[in-house]
Amino acid sequence: MAMLLLASCGKNEDKAPTGTNVHITGNVKGFKKGRLFLTRVQDTTAIIMDTIAIDGNSAFESHVKLDSPQMLYLVIDRGSSNSMDDNLPFFAEPGNIKIDTRLEGFYANAKITAGENQKLYEEYLKQKKRISETNLELEKRDVEAQIAKNEVRRDSILKAKDRNEVRLYLATANFAINHADHDIAAYLAVNEIRKINLKYLYMIDKKLSPKVKNSLYGKQLTKLIAYKKVNDPAPAAPEPPAPTK
Repeated sequence: MAMLLLASCGKNEDKAPTGTNVHITGNVKGFKKGRLFLTRVQDTTAIIMDTIAIDGNSAFESHVKLDSPQMLYLVIDRGSSNSMDDNLPFFAEPGNIKIDTRLEGFYANAKITAGENQKLYEEYLKQKKRISETNLELEKRDVEAQIAKNEVRRDSILKAKDRNEVRLYLATANFAINHADHDIAAYLAVNEIRKINLKYLYMIDKKLSPKVKNSLYGKQLTKLIAYKKVNDPAPAAPEPPAPTK
């Protein structure tokens, strides 16, 4: 039995193509025919890393190589059907990742089991959602004020929207600083709050661990700071107070 177990383990390990370090498995319940694309973003362009054909079996598997933890996207090709719900982002890093979702509610129903960066990303999204919901309510009030031609009320709502944007920037910067030993910190700085006052990007960069500093997003943050230092030294949004724990 021990010999059989060792042989079985050896066979499973042999399935991974040489040079890969990320093993992704999953299931898109209800998806019987079509394709899945595993993509990443490079210089604002989506790069296909793997194409997975689905024909009868909704389970899928992929092996890829990552030099650094980064955001990947599972994209579903529904054929002739048009849907806005076809893109599922997840934070990937070397190791095993499991994605279970459904054809309907491809993004909303997704359950992703991955590393610590993905867990922190989901935590951040919950925080962002609470702030975004406030903004949606303000948008609704703004439309109502426009219909009523109430400029005084609209001016008050617009100021509230600005304050809410500052709140989101502050919350994101604070989250990045508090998790500076993970790649998610540099990712958020580069992709969520790149317009924030330069000194807050400095604060995040200073807190990053050496490993994160040398990661994909750590290097991007260094380039962003260098660019803003020359081209955009002033804040592009109202300046928030210093982040606190």
